[in-house]
Amino acid sequence: MDPATLLELDFGDQGVAHWRAAATKALKGAGIETLASHAPDGFAYGPLHERKSDIVHLARAGTSRSWTIVARIDDPDIGRAAQQAREEIENGATGLALVFEGAGNAFGFGLPGNPHALGTVLSAIELSGVQIRIDSHPSSRASVEWLIAYLAGRRADPARLDFALGIDPATVFAATGRLRMSIEALEESMPQSLSHLFALGVPGVLFEADGRICHNAGATAGQELGAALAGAVAHLRMFEKARQPLIYAAPHIGFALSADHDLFMSAAKIRAMRLLWTRVQETCGFTPGQARIHVETSMRMMTAKDAETNMLRATIAAFAAAIGGADSLSVLPYSAAAGLAGPFARRIARNTQLVLANETGIDRVADPAAGSGGIEALTERLCEAGWREFQAIGKEGGLLASLKSGAIQQRVKTAAAERARRFASGQETIIGVSKFASATQRPLDLINAPAMPLPTDGTVHGERMAAVRDEMAFGGAA
Repeated sequence: MDPATLLELDFGDQGVAHWRAAATKALKGAGIETLASHAPDGFAYGPLHERKSDIVHLARAGTSRSWTIVARIDDPDIGRAAQQAREEIENGATGLALVFEGAGNAFGFGLPGNPHALGTVLSAIELSGVQIRIDSHPSSRASVEWLIAYLAGRRADPARLDFALGIDPATVFAATGRLRMSIEALEESMPQSLSHLFALGVPGVLFEADGRICHNAGATAGQELGAALAGAVAHLRMFEKARQPLIYAAPHIGFALSADHDLFMSAAKIRAMRLLWTRVQETCGFTPGQARIHVETSMRMMTAKDAETNMLRATIAAFAAAIGGADSLSVLPYSAAAGLAGPFARRIARNTQLVLANETGIDRVADPAAGSGGIEALTERLCEAGWREFQAIGKEGGLLASLKSGAIQQRVKTAAAERARRFASGQETIIGVSKFASATQRPLDLINAPAMPLPTDGTVHGERMAAVRDEMAFGGAA
């Protein structure tokens, strides 16, 4: 048929009832509900939804440009790490995540926790136009001082740069099972010890609420959202207790989430985070600002066996982050489950983002998922699940108290056990591991580096949340 003729055809208003009837007929009367998916958070979501009419756009903050393409710098060898940082920026990355030892997402490696490492890595980087992230780690507060001193030495004005400093005691507690001071002392000292950062006019994220630890430990999307929201509210409460205006603290609070190969769930989760943060700010009584969300691809979905399949998983996760509205994104190298990634694996991780950003045009749409019946419905269900988890944590005294008691860890462990059961029973499969497994394994692009020990000092102790990869359900190594 001539294309012009196709354009003239009137297909009429084929509503949901029409499509439901057609689907039921195709299913021989079984009913479209048989195609529904069941989320680990306890709700079902179907294959057919009406387009949402009252659209609320949930775009990233800087829609005039692409998301920030963040490269992880986590090599314990400072010289190699500095070289990696230069290569990443020279080849298209627009941000660097400095992952120090003991960080929740260091996965056994990380930069040495000292100012020399920070200065060496940044020494050859033109800081203007590059976002510098410091992922939360046991010396986070000290590392901010290292950074300020380093910038002073370079005569760089912090107010003109872009930072995400990632201070988050709850992340450190969850990742290491240790806090160096009591919860009460921490809550008392934090606002005062960081007040000079506000005086310097440092822009961007100073405090981060990180859900990645929960995700990689096996949490549901609702648990990850609830924990991140509880972390953000904990930051607000610290400033409220210090009689500091919350309206000034809120813009400096950011979020970090994981995205995995469940495309729609990951995209909806990021959008749900924006809605939840808006609700909290409205409850606090001031005009809501946009959430600033960093996304990292999931470690728990990564496999050491047939590791090249991780490139596909990472691509799906990165695409989900893009349509979900991530402000910045870091893609784990495909060999991350087996060890410290080498140059080739790092290049593939970087290029995954560059192709998505520069060749697909996905970054030109402010909120690609807006109005989509399925994703909008899933976003709403995840908001409800995240809010329930947030309320549960609140009843336990807040995130730090919940971690100290082990309550949130137990819920995440229960979710992880159910997730492992689904894989072990064959309800869910892992390509390259439980299905289409390769008889031979190709050598991986790895750097020989020693694993960095977790800190053992601490005043407050709790159960550590360790990453549990899906592959481990079939006997894979941790």
